[in-house]
Amino acid sequence: MSTVLRAYSTAADLSKAKDSDSKLSDSVSLEQVPSLGAPIEEKGGFSLWRRSRGDLDAIATQPSVFDDPAALEVYRPPPAYESTHRFDPFARWTWREETRLVRKVDVLIMIWAWIMFFALDLDRANISQANTDDFLEDLGMTTNDFNTGNMLFKVCFLIAELPSQLVSKRIGPDVWIPSQMILWSIVSLAQFWLSGRGSFLATRCLLGFMQGGFIPDVILYLSYFYTRRELTIRLGWFWVSNYVASLVSAFLATGILKMGGLGGKAGWRYMFLIEGGLTLLIGVVSFYMMPPSPTQTKAWYRPKGWFTEREETIIVNRVLRDDPTKSDMHNREGLSVLQILKILKDWRMWPIYILGLTHMIPVTPPQTYLTLSLRNLGFNTTQSNLLSIPSTVLGIILLLAVCYLSEVVDSRVVSSVILQFWALPLLIALYTFNKDTSQWVYYTVVTLITGYPYVHPIQVAWASANSSGVGTRTVSASAYNMFVQAGGVVSSYIYRTDDSPLYRRGNKDLIAIACMNIALYFLTWLFYRTINKRRARVWDSMTPEEQEEYLDKTKDMGNQRLNFRFVY
Repeated sequence: MSTVLRAYSTAADLSKAKDSDSKLSDSVSLEQVPSLGAPIEEKGGFSLWRRSRGDLDAIATQPSVFDDPAALEVYRPPPAYESTHRFDPFARWTWREETRLVRKVDVLIMIWAWIMFFALDLDRANISQANTDDFLEDLGMTTNDFNTGNMLFKVCFLIAELPSQLVSKRIGPDVWIPSQMILWSIVSLAQFWLSGRGSFLATRCLLGFMQGGFIPDVILYLSYFYTRRELTIRLGWFWVSNYVASLVSAFLATGILKMGGLGGKAGWRYMFLIEGGLTLLIGVVSFYMMPPSPTQTKAWYRPKGWFTEREETIIVNRVLRDDPTKSDMHNREGLSVLQILKILKDWRMWPIYILGLTHMIPVTPPQTYLTLSLRNLGFNTTQSNLLSIPSTVLGIILLLAVCYLSEVVDSRVVSSVILQFWALPLLIALYTFNKDTSQWVYYTVVTLITGYPYVHPIQVAWASANSSGVGTRTVSASAYNMFVQAGGVVSSYIYRTDDSPLYRRGNKDLIAIACMNIALYFLTWLFYRTINKRRARVWDSMTPEEQEEYLDKTKDMGNQRLNFRFVY
């Protein structure tokens, strides 16, 4: 959250402040306030590199609203906040301590979040591998039935998003997320007994209901441990699990599908059974691997906890200094219906929701139909699974590249619109293909399309940064993901059976949508830039006294405040 409040970051700033403020609080004078570290912007360059340069024993504590006497009381964490006992506006730590602690959080928190997401994607990706093993023929279905199943999955996923987030907010993600995993893993392995179109559609619905809300739940959980800038990069690595799951699923399918005939059952049945069982195991272990918060890591099976008191203080204060609104709700506090409706009516978030709806549509149909298209081109089951691997590897590379680019250029629009410029020429090439086009030329172009730069993590972090507040972030994360799933529903009906196998009509539609998206990104950039400039003009015209009076008396909340700046 950008603010334009006074931050006493150096001794010189403190001496100036003494002319107007003699005390920071009733008990602490300005002379007693320790100096802060140089702002990250002054250290220059890419934030992930900053810690490897300069003096690691220098103060890392960043300036924030807590350094302003008036703002301190406005943003002070309430008693109900689960980590309020570790809040200390005078806490200072070094870059060495912070670097070591962030790495520790990566190992203890981030890696397991990655494993859980891997399990989700493993159970989502295996339907694609099943398609290479006569899955549709065995169940007496057509590609239109497959489309209907994908549509129902996404609709149910969409419907479950907000309710899942509300349950998670009430009972805690550390309880709800493992529960979700166990529920959907049971449905996943039950696909071993699929008998036809009806049971296929039923399991698609159940999987959507059980998995909906998982991703925003985990992202909200991670926000307790990381700053906004750190979260963007880690969400990039988080979504790498999506691609790794596709890779692992392809390799597993190559072996598991050879079990076809065992017990008179098709190989795809054993794939659902084995991978669903693996997710069940991960779900059970997750109950023991997810502490409720940075200050609640002790349990009967972990009597010493994961962090020392000093480490808890650093985690809590560095996160709150980056975004003070993260303390405005307890991690077991629910939301009322009126609060939800108020958040959904926040029109400032709608441009990001609209982009969530449309940005993936140009590349989703080619990705969904990759293995099926390879079969239609004459490749066998093993070849189709192995030929899907290069696009996955390319996707990992480009995903990380755009996330790091977002950090370097500090622009969500610039780094996100790349997806549209990547897809557009490739879709045009795909549209021009005919029955005489070499299967290897077709394969190359489809591989490049499906290996697209995945910008979804950037936009998830973008929605989180512009939400401001735990409650708003909870609902907006669900709303954004609901729009993304709605985009998936639209995508399910672009490639139709009567348009196969080249899907020329569908590719023409995808070209038009990619062009539309480029215009939408520009309009979103203009939208947020205009709001920020207007707010800056009003805020800068106010005297320091008027600014403090505004903070004390305003009823504006979160991103409605005049001192809030949207990222774009």
